[in-house]
Amino acid sequence: MTKGNILITGASTGIGAACAKKFIQEGYAVYGSVRKQEDADRLSEEFGENFYPLLFDVTDEVAIQKSAVDLTNKLEGNGLQLLINNAGVAVTGAVELLDLDAYRKQYEVNYFGLIAATKAFLPLLGAQENHPFKPGKIINMSSIASKRTMPFMTPYAGSKAAVDSFTEGLRRELLVYGIDAVTINPGPIKTPIWDKIDVNMDKVEGTIYEPILKRFIKLVDKESKDAIDADDFALRVFKAFQSNKPKVSDVVIKNKLVKYHLLSLVSARRIDRFIKKILKI
Repeated sequence: MTKGNILITGASTGIGAACAKKFIQEGYAVYGSVRKQEDADRLSEEFGENFYPLLFDVTDEVAIQKSAVDLTNKLEGNGLQLLINNAGVAVTGAVELLDLDAYRKQYEVNYFGLIAATKAFLPLLGAQENHPFKPGKIINMSSIASKRTMPFMTPYAGSKAAVDSFTEGLRRELLVYGIDAVTINPGPIKTPIWDKIDVNMDKVEGTIYEPILKRFIKLVDKESKDAIDADDFALRVFKAFQSNKPKVSDVVIKNKLVKYHLLSLVSARRIDRFIKKILKI
């Protein structure tokens, strides 16, 4: 007998997999979305009988809806205690050189995919009249990038800022059902997303941006080596779930006092000058 049911999108690696492991360890049944059958098989073997893979891509609304119907039938009148919208990608490049399709890809996954998953599983969280179970919660994975936009990360940061705004409006609408919705805004986490950053160097080769982007990538690589451990971050997510009143936008970053709170006191123009100096613009 489990304590309840948790749904995590993008559960194959990184934050999603770490959260799945943590919630299973705490006695919950975890339903995790993956895009490939081999990932479903691997995670089922690794996590055991309390992990249930759901095969869908968050950009495939038909597949999401099918999974929602299948999960509703499987839960047999029970609901979800938590939806973690975690699936995401990071598109990187100079605004001047990126095609609109790159932006569409970024938003289709990080924003529209998140909305599609949320809408599909809301009834299981309690968004229905006379719902027979306690309302669930939603945790949307945003990013520190939504509050601190670095050059070449504009598509990613923009999509996460959209997630922040969506979550705030959603939370206030869902007051009618008693469903809470918050974001967690992490800085660098030790996950494979650092290996998946979508940088097309061919686009910048020979342009004014080439040496600057190369220096930026080195900076990102350096930050990733000092990133927060994924299991430690999963514990933070679990504590947010346990809290009756979690922070509505929880920034999770190493050395938060200096890198976030004190930096908030510095003017944007001064930060511009610092970025210009460090990237040798």
